[in-house]
Amino acid sequence: MALTASDVDRFEASRPRLEALAYRLLGSASEAEDAVQDTFLRWQAADVGRIEVPAAWLTKVLTNLCLNQLTSARARRETYVGQWLPEPLLAGDPMLGPAETAEQRESVSYAVLTLLERLTPSERAVYVLREAFGYPHREIAQILDITEAAGQQILHRAKKHIADGRARAEIDEAAARRIVDEFLAAATSGRTEPLVRLLTQDAVSIGDGGGKVPARAKAFEGALAVAKFMRGLFKPGEAKRALVGGSPEVYATTANGGPAVVAVVDGRVVGVMCLEVTAEGIAAFRNQVNPDKLARATRRWAATDHGEPLLNAF
Repeated sequence: MALTASDVDRFEASRPRLEALAYRLLGSASEAEDAVQDTFLRWQAADVGRIEVPAAWLTKVLTNLCLNQLTSARARRETYVGQWLPEPLLAGDPMLGPAETAEQRESVSYAVLTLLERLTPSERAVYVLREAFGYPHREIAQILDITEAAGQQILHRAKKHIADGRARAEIDEAAARRIVDEFLAAATSGRTEPLVRLLTQDAVSIGDGGGKVPARAKAFEGALAVAKFMRGLFKPGEAKRALVGGSPEVYATTANGGPAVVAVVDGRVVGVMCLEVTAEGIAAFRNQVNPDKLARATRRWAATDHGEPLLNAF
């Protein structure tokens, strides 16, 4: 049955919410877009006149498509080259979705998206539906075809996994920005000691190159090891310039609601470094340099005013 213009409009009205949900479930903007498009194809094939609550129907279809995707993604990531990190979203990206509550903001933070990889597909779905979108347990049970009691148990397990890996404290945005500025000054000083002072003792640095850009397969762990890596990363070198196609302009911004450093060459985002900042200092650097996961960031960058770069690296 062909869709009417009204039917298409109803779907398009739900698209932003569906994309935000799919992104949290999958950790990939491109896969989220594909999942939403597959949902539209199912909407197109359905007898929409018989669907009593379109928003609920679309959410159920999308969630189950994402669950299937997560199951197959686990097998694919076993053969992924190096570390796997989510696709970062720069400030203002509509796919970031709702951000009115602390739970909503936290659910899309880069740190929590990384932690969500620890969860089973069902744990991830229940956590996202409840924490990010506030679905009651009754509706979650209907979406996932489980009992309310089972959903509550799954949520309890998911929240425990997330809490076990979460940073110890949060700081406000202004303080986080100051630490980013201090970090860049220290990283370009050529000395290790100023960097060490900014880091927590158990700081880590993780990079995702996807086998397309060099990135260490094992994380750097400990303040000294991370500081030495960062000092070397910002040290000028012809090989680095050749690798990224020029001398990157470096900006301080936000990604997934948290402090981030963005490297840009000729308008192309070549790296997004997400910082996890706590009251004790910088606890983690998660560095996305896989070009496949930076295309959306490049488009977003081109569409926004980002001011002058803080420095030219390399």
